[in-house]
Formats: sequence, C-alpha cells, structure tokens
Amino acid sequence: MVVTIRSLGLQGITGYEVSVECALSGGLPAFDVVGLPDAAVKESRERVRAAIKGCGAKFPVSRITVNLAPAALRKEGTVYDLPILLGILAAQGEIDPPPEDAAFLGELSLTGALRPITGTLPMAMAARRAGIRTLYVPAENAAEATLAGDLAVYPAENVGELLDHLRRGGTIQPARPWVPERDIQPGPDFAEVMGQENVKRALEIAAAGGHNILLIGSPGAGKSMLARRLPSILPDMTRQEALEATEVWSVAGLTDRRHPLLTRRPFRSPHHTVSAVALAGGGTYPRPGEISLAHNGVLFLDELPEFSRDALEVLRQPIEDGEVTITRTAGSVRLPSRFMLVCAMNPCRCGWRGHPSGRCSCTEAAVEKYVSRISGPMLDRMDLHVEVPSVEFEAMRRRETPESSADVKARVDAARARQDARFAGTAVSCNAHMTAAMVGSFCALDPSGERILQAAFQRMGLTARSHDRILRVARTIADLEGEEAISAAHLAEAIQYRNTDLLRR
Repeated sequence: MVVTIRSLGLQGITGYEVSVECALSGGLPAFDVVGLPDAAVKESRERVRAAIKGCGAKFPVSRITVNLAPAALRKEGTVYDLPILLGILAAQGEIDPPPEDAAFLGELSLTGALRPITGTLPMAMAARRAGIRTLYVPAENAAEATLAGDLAVYPAENVGELLDHLRRGGTIQPARPWVPERDIQPGPDFAEVMGQENVKRALEIAAAGGHNILLIGSPGAGKSMLARRLPSILPDMTRQEALEATEVWSVAGLTDRRHPLLTRRPFRSPHHTVSAVALAGGGTYPRPGEISLAHNGVLFLDELPEFSRDALEVLRQPIEDGEVTITRTAGSVRLPSRFMLVCAMNPCRCGWRGHPSGRCSCTEAAVEKYVSRISGPMLDRMDLHVEVPSVEFEAMRRRETPESSADVKARVDAARARQDARFAGTAVSCNAHMTAAMVGSFCALDPSGERILQAAFQRMGLTARSHDRILRVARTIADLEGEEAISAAHLAEAIQYRNTDLLRR
C-alpha cells in the first residue's frame, strides 16, 4: 500500500510543496529514503523508528520505501520526520490517511516529542498557495505559521497527542492568529545625542528617502552612536515588508515562539572580519547572509576600510538590484536584499586627521593608502557623504534637551506618505529606489537648478549614477519641506552631500 502525506520544503527562502510517499512491501526488512535527501533527512529513519516505538505503535517489519517528490529538488533538514512517521503508520493501517487538504511539518525526538523547525513562515505561505487548508506543526512554530493567514494551524507537542487527534478529532485546538503586543521597550533616541545637528539632518534625509549614507569623523565623534539611533526615526514597516523580512529571519532560525514576526526594521551590524560569503549569503546549500537579514532595514558597516575588499565589492550588485543571486553546485537561489547601507569610518589610519588637537601622524601617502581601500564604485553608491566633527565642550554641557526621535520620525513619516502617494501602484516604496524613468518624471528642475547641477557635474566630475542619486536626494529634501517642486536650495543641499574631498583633506 502506498500512502501520500503532504508536506513542504524550502529552496532558498521560498517554500514549495513536497509529497511524502510511503510504501510497504515484502522482502527483507529495510528502510530507504529517496528523492535527493541530505544527511539530516536520511537520519530521520532512526528518529522515526524510535518515535513510533516510543508512542506505543508497532514499527512494521517489512521493506519501507519513502519517496520525497519532486525528486529533482534536494531535500534538506529535519522537517520531514513527522510526515514520514504518519505515512508509515497509515500504510500499515495504524491510522487512516490524513485529509487531502492537510500538511505536516516537524522534527521528532527519540521520545516522540515534536521539536521546532526553521523556515516555518515561508513554508506556511507556500501551503496556502498550494490550496492546503490545515497545517500541523510543532507547538513552538504555531504562532509563526498563523502569520500566513487562511490556514487552520494545529500545534502538536508530541506524536501521541497528534495521533489521538487524528483518530478521534478535536483533541487539539487550532492556534489563534498571532497578534503582536504593543512594544513599550524604548530604544536609543536622538534626544540622547548632544550637538551634531548637521549629522542628524543628514540622517533624517537618509531615513526619509531610504538613502545610503557614509559618516566620516575622528574617534569618539559619535558616528556609531548616531547610526544606531537611525532605526528610531525610520517609518514603520508595512505588513508586507514585515512578512518579507520575517521569512528571511525564519529560514536563518532567528525567530521564536514569543517573537514570530519582526515588528521593527532589522538593524544588522556585522564585524569587519566578516567574510564575503557571510555577508552575501551562500554555503554548500545557499543560506541568507547579513545583507538579506537586513532586508527592509539597515546594514551598518562600522570601520568601513577595515572590511576586506571582497566583502565590500560583493555589496555592489545587491545595492543596485535589491536582491542577490547565489549560484552553487546544489542550485541557484535569489535572496532579497533591499536595505539602507550606513557606513562609518575614520578619515585616516590613526583616526585624528582634521581633529583640532592636531595629533594626526599620518603622511599623505598613508592617508591615500587607507582611503583607497574603498573603491570608487562603492563610494559612488553612497548618496550622502557626511563629516562628523568632534563635539565641542559647550555642546556636551548644555542643559536643553535635543529634539527627540519621535519628533524627527513625524517628519520622516510625512515625507514617506508623499512618496507612497507618488509611487502608488508600483513596486517602488521610496525615493532611493526610483528608476531612471521616474527620476526624469519626478525630479524635474527649473532653469536655475539646471545651471547648478551642470556646474556641479563638471566641477566634481560626477558620474551618471551620482547625477541620478543627487536628484533622488533633492527630491527627498523637497518632500521633507512639503514642496512639490525641487528648488535650487534643495538641489544645493543635496550636492553638498556628495563631497568626496572629505576623505582626502
């Protein structure tokens, strides 16, 4: 007898349906799993055997063949333990075959307890697309599975409980759709930062338009402190953005029962020793890297010149395309990587070039060597280059409270609302992601603006990319001011943020 149990698998971060076909036949006892299983799937034989005996059922003394279809796609992980167990029990008549619109996921312990798995959300969303209406998952993953919507999700603690439910019905109640609790935990706030008003203004512009930003300054000026407060002024994620980001985190195993959905934009800050593979994603079986974990959020690279050249150059294509394609022998996957890139660096190796103390000991050749670690194409992809000066004593001792993140965020939200109306019906969500055609349509300049941009283009040696990025930033500045047209003042402010001489003076 052949019994088919519906289950699901992952290819990259995309779920797909898997049919677990179990057949019992005569011959010498054997237990074979076919359909391109990896080592973890093959080892399910021993977990399933022990779990069946542990729940009081009889393990069949016959030839057992399990096929995971489609056989052309490689199957990974421990997610197929539960459907294999149910298929064997149904094939020998211990239980009735489950309904056709039901699917099962879960890793088994030797005692029959169900352990949590990774990638539950993308698999649950694939189940919904495949017409599955009932999904059985480990109790730890139930909250996450409910996020897919239009699914009856049943949380199971162990095999015995699940078998009792399948035989009698109604012993396990469907999980309630998970609703996030109100986040009352305060995060870092701009009100804690004294001085640096010019940098705060640049970060506000970056947040309002989703632009990349490079902070340049001496040690202790507050570059990292300011960057870590950027999420406090970013607009809230939409439901779709939250689900997209959570899918990546789910596959990486970073979600849990209490926090199945990302409610804040991700902020990733890898150490400068990170490899290109860890940054972009990959491995024998491709997995998300830091740039995908920062999807719809912020990727912060502190001490930018200390990152390896390979790691930095791997960012160039994802910054432009919003996704990264990873190709390995096992296959090719596309991973989302639409993020704000925020970088911080010192002006020289010792860090004190341009500091009022005059303590810098670097030669011009040493400065040039240090700065040249960042390629021209990478610098060209940074929309705003901002100098972070040393904080003066008077600014540190003043008594008035600086503007709070909530006040800045209100202006950012208003600017994003204008962009939402402008880009309604398109895949573009903010000014930084405008296509070239949109730049031509939404960033028109008056004659004075044309003259300013032409002079800057010739004097600064701008590229076509930097030309469009200046216009996108100018569009954001106009949105912050509530203006429909880009004025000469908006354009002039955008041009001053392209001052690459900050790295060499």
